[in-house]
Amino acid sequence: MDLVIETMRGHDLGRIIGNGRALPNTGVPGLIGGIGADRVIHSPARGIFLGKAAIGDKVVQGQTIGIVVTGQGEAAVEASISGLLRGIIKDGFPVEKGLKIADIDPRDSEYENCFTISDKARCIAGSVLEGLLMLERKQGH
Repeated sequence: MDLVIETMRGHDLGRIIGNGRALPNTGVPGLIGGIGADRVIHSPARGIFLGKAAIGDKVVQGQTIGIVVTGQGEAAVEASISGLLRGIIKDGFPVEKGLKIADIDPRDSEYENCFTISDKARCIAGSVLEGLLMLERKQGH
C-alpha cells in the first residue's frame, strides 16, 4: 500500500492520502514578506553548482551567490532580491537548467528561521511518521 502526503499549504497540508492524489504542484511558491516567485532562484544552466554564499548570509539583488560550471564555461547565479539566503543547494551538486537551487527571505528579521525546521516541513514530517506507523499496524508488525 502506498500513501501520499499533501504538501500544499492550507487546510489539507500534511493530510495522509490513502486513495487518490495530492493537489497538483502549481509551481508558485508561497508569499514570504509579500514576495513569491521572485524569491526563488533556479539554475541558469546544466552543470555543477558551486556556491559563493551560505545559508543565513545577507545578500543583495544581483549579487553572485554561486556559479554553475558547464562544459562551455560558467554561468553566474545571482540573488534575485535582497534578503537572507534561506536555502541553497549543496556545493558540487549536479543541476539541470531550471532546477530550484536557492531561496531568499526578504525579511532580515528572520535570521533564526534559516537554521530551524519550518512549520510546513514539521507538519509534513509528522504526517510521514504517522503514515509509516499506520502502514506498520496494517502489516501486523
